[in-house]
Amino acid sequence: MSEIRIERVTRRFGAFAAVDDLDATFRDGEVTCLLGPSGCGKTTLMRMVAGLETPTAGRILFDGRDVTRLSPGRRDVGMVFQYPVMYPTLTVRENIEEPLRRMGLTAAERDRRVDAMLDVLDMRPLARATIDALDAGLRQRVAVGRAVVRECAIVLFDEPTTNIEVNAKLQLIRAFKAVTRRLRQTIVYVTHDQTEAMTLADRIALMKDGRIVQHAAPRALYDRPATPFGGWFLGSPGMNFVPARLEGGRLASAILPAPVAAPPGLAAAREISLGIRPERVALGRGPLRGVVRDRVIGIGGRPLLRVALGDRTLGVRAAAGAAAQPGEAVALECPADALRLFADGRAVDWRADGGA
Repeated sequence: MSEIRIERVTRRFGAFAAVDDLDATFRDGEVTCLLGPSGCGKTTLMRMVAGLETPTAGRILFDGRDVTRLSPGRRDVGMVFQYPVMYPTLTVRENIEEPLRRMGLTAAERDRRVDAMLDVLDMRPLARATIDALDAGLRQRVAVGRAVVRECAIVLFDEPTTNIEVNAKLQLIRAFKAVTRRLRQTIVYVTHDQTEAMTLADRIALMKDGRIVQHAAPRALYDRPATPFGGWFLGSPGMNFVPARLEGGRLASAILPAPVAAPPGLAAAREISLGIRPERVALGRGPLRGVVRDRVIGIGGRPLLRVALGDRTLGVRAAAGAAAQPGEAVALECPADALRLFADGRAVDWRADGGA
């Protein structure tokens, strides 16, 4: 296993900085998901870790060893890409075994590793099938086996489920989790799929415009976003954002029933807002009054309502079976512990009720 440390790494393509003065540490033995929209720099960062791209500036270290200028073959890294390269006429077993042959392992050791990998991937019944006979999801599972069976210190995944249909994707994710639980290799997994990241990651590095804007455990990232972008990008739909203002040292907003004490240092802020997740807005009780504009039924039968609150509209994830209909007046509450305060694009530690 190996810790990956990124020190002030920049990668430019002409005048464009795909990765911009980035610092990060990916912990030994953890699964780190690089999450973000297309073009945010996550694949470029992964390719620099792999040795497929060279930083314009900065260093990459594995357990303190500077690998910035080392070729991929000298980094002890396994890789899985969107389109796996395999031998189509060889069997599943032979494809997984092939990198072990290049390593010069004995037949007994090769058999031990391949058998263990087939069991973890739940592919023992398909061991003699050729790659040509498999669908895209099963082929990608074989690619995972090929990358992991070498027992490299680090394994990199570049959006491996992008081109796979939903059921096969779920099976691949289950197989991936089984592999990571067993081997505890250091894994960097690139994805734009927030559900995938929340399911797989020990920690998520959320990227935007070539930088990591927050690096935290999935639940912390969801519950306490450091930026409005984090609140918006995670969630379906994302966080509600409602403007707030200072009134004589107190904070006022359409989602506060009355002004509350503001944290110190807020007077210099040019833009202040409060964020709240749709599922944290309580429907049917509370001091706020709104009108349902429309509703749609989401996953699990839970309605998503858009509720007009003065000149603002809130997304509200109601309980399954909630009867509120368009045009209906409803009571709302935004609990103090569910509100997140942002000033000039950064979260501020604060609670509306003064709690910790």
